[in-house]
Amino acid sequence: MCAVLEISKRTYYKYRNVEDNDYYDYLIIKEIFDDSKGTYGYRRITEGLKIKYGVIFNHKKVKRIMNKYYIKPEYIKIIRPNITYKRILENVKPNLVKRKFTVDLENKIWCTDITYLILDNKRAYLSTIIDLYDRKVVAYKISKFNNNRLVIDTLNEALGKRKDVSDLIIHSDQGFQYTSFEYKAICESNHIQISMSRKGTPIDDSPMESFHSILKKETLYNNEITSLQEYIILVEDWILFYNTTRLKSKNKK
Repeated sequence: MCAVLEISKRTYYKYRNVEDNDYYDYLIIKEIFDDSKGTYGYRRITEGLKIKYGVIFNHKKVKRIMNKYYIKPEYIKIIRPNITYKRILENVKPNLVKRKFTVDLENKIWCTDITYLILDNKRAYLSTIIDLYDRKVVAYKISKFNNNRLVIDTLNEALGKRKDVSDLIIHSDQGFQYTSFEYKAICESNHIQISMSRKGTPIDDSPMESFHSILKKETLYNNEITSLQEYIILVEDWILFYNTTRLKSKNKK
């Protein structure tokens, strides 16, 4: 297992025993799943682990880990399109930020949230992470689906850009994506503290609320947009402008 993951035994057992016992097993299960273009169920993934890595897992364990991290084949999503995700209450974290939105170093506090991009009854979802130090966008993703993958992809992109995150706090609301086991495992394995607003208290996440408000005001409300795709392109252009050119009040409370 350690050879597959290219880590030392000491590191492997450190995280297995201290953080999430399933995290590194999840990583190779997710790799087999991604290699199948999201089509394999737990039985085929069990077989794939044996063929590709020589790792023998009980199929019940693979099924449990897939359920835990919301890994589902595409055909299941098509058959059951109206799945309702719920917050995992045991993963709800206290508010560590407490509306103290002024910081003196980058990678000290990130804020993150998801907002709708709606036009003519069509919608997409924008997931964004901003650094409270300079209010710049660290990473963002736009998707047709409001799911765990959207948030995880955004987080992984941010982690790929910022290497020193050992003392980082990441702040969000209590949405189901942020209380997922996958989100929790990725944060804990990178020594990131999770902070969450109180339920029904958007002012606890006011930097993100302000960012999304400005984004929509300067894109949707200032332009004659004819399609959702045009709206998405405009949002992407605006985020680049926001990060590189637009004046902003640093450390605005």
